[in-house]
Amino acid sequence: MADSPNCDLKSLSPLQLFERVTEQGEKVRALKAGKAPKDEIDAAVRMLLSLKLSYKTTTGQDYQAGLPPKDLVLINNGTTKEEDEDLVDPWNVQTSNAKGVDYDKLIVRFGSSKIDTDLINRIERAIGQKPHHFLRRGIFFSHRDMDQVLDAYENKKPFYLYTGRGPSSQAMHVGHLIPFMFTKWLQEVFDVPLVIQLTDDEKYLWKDMTIEKAYEYARENAKDIIACGFDVNKTFIFSDLDYLGTSAGFYRNIVKVQKHVTFNQVKGIFGFTDSDCIGKISFPAIQAAPSFSSSFPQIFNGKENIQCLIPCAIDQDPYFRMTRDVAPRIGQPKPALLHSVFFPALQGAQTKMSASDPNSSIFLTDTPKQIKTKINKHAFSGGRDTIEEHRKYGGNCDVDVSFMYLTFFLEDDDRLEQLKQAYTSGELLTGELKKVLIETMQPLVAAHQERRKQVTDEIVKQFMTPRKLAFEF
Repeated sequence: MADSPNCDLKSLSPLQLFERVTEQGEKVRALKAGKAPKDEIDAAVRMLLSLKLSYKTTTGQDYQAGLPPKDLVLINNGTTKEEDEDLVDPWNVQTSNAKGVDYDKLIVRFGSSKIDTDLINRIERAIGQKPHHFLRRGIFFSHRDMDQVLDAYENKKPFYLYTGRGPSSQAMHVGHLIPFMFTKWLQEVFDVPLVIQLTDDEKYLWKDMTIEKAYEYARENAKDIIACGFDVNKTFIFSDLDYLGTSAGFYRNIVKVQKHVTFNQVKGIFGFTDSDCIGKISFPAIQAAPSFSSSFPQIFNGKENIQCLIPCAIDQDPYFRMTRDVAPRIGQPKPALLHSVFFPALQGAQTKMSASDPNSSIFLTDTPKQIKTKINKHAFSGGRDTIEEHRKYGGNCDVDVSFMYLTFFLEDDDRLEQLKQAYTSGELLTGELKKVLIETMQPLVAAHQERRKQVTDEIVKQFMTPRKLAFEF
């Protein structure tokens, strides 16, 4: 980052200014900790004060660490109407645009980096094989510090993966598979440890369910996760309700995070109100703690400097923006992130699916007949009103949910492009496209169900027992 006070701060957005202040604050702390010359420290402090003044002038708000500008999660789709804004937070995703959330604008607002061709090519060189189709198709589209993870990997330095699941229902849907499919691929190509957090405590705090039911859902969801094919020797799955009571390292990191985040900050980041229970207010620190290797001493032999890479949907980013702000202040490396787009509901891309609405998605418990009925009846179409119009004008793949689902689950790039061209030209009708999706999803779900049948309670216990994994640290 440039240190010259003469840089054009007026051209920066509020979020860019916020990031600049944060980075400069970290630099000042590092200079002081390293006992740098006084004139160097003084110059860095002057730059910090200048940035803070610019931030206040631009936003009308005093800079507060971990509390980004208040419009951070509102993405305006080129209009000034409030109802046309995209709302994205860990619990809600809403947009009036049939194409879904504007992810380019979301990258700008969240201050992350686009996964571009250069980064994808670098990943390909590092692993020596073709990147996952989720990367090639922009399903994982944004990142934070993935270049640092690749630096570490290329220099034979270790890192680990962390992802999670909030067990809000007994049955998961196909959208829930996305982060686990990609995480499994990452684990295999980089050969690294993986920790998977089941936030049963969060669901108890947010949902109308008993603590026993939340824990039961966690164990049932663990079976679906294990059925994705994870290696028990390289993977630790844990329930917060279980693990927090057994790991001193995990709890200590939670307390460290809690000490460095104020109530005002979590209200600003997550929208908590004075009427929310204190469990909600303290929960973000629990989701932050697995980002630090010292939370798993049995895996990492007590080492605290191992970087974490988190694949997740971008609605979870507020948790990890907070975590990344806190990490340097508690002597931990910042976690890196890979963000995915949202998996659309069958009814359209304007919102996330709801586990409480059985018709909003294809569930992993659905029969072939149910899958066929749901797609034919509920999948939003980008086709025309009549066959004649469709033949003449063609369909719109940008809003067609069947095509969106195929983008996720049809691995053959050439076949997907053929379908896109045929549907766009009008050669392929909506019913025919839905038939392709049905023929793709039925065997995928059936195969998952067969694998899940093989996951016994004893296998779940093996995955969820704190233990050393097949790595040396």
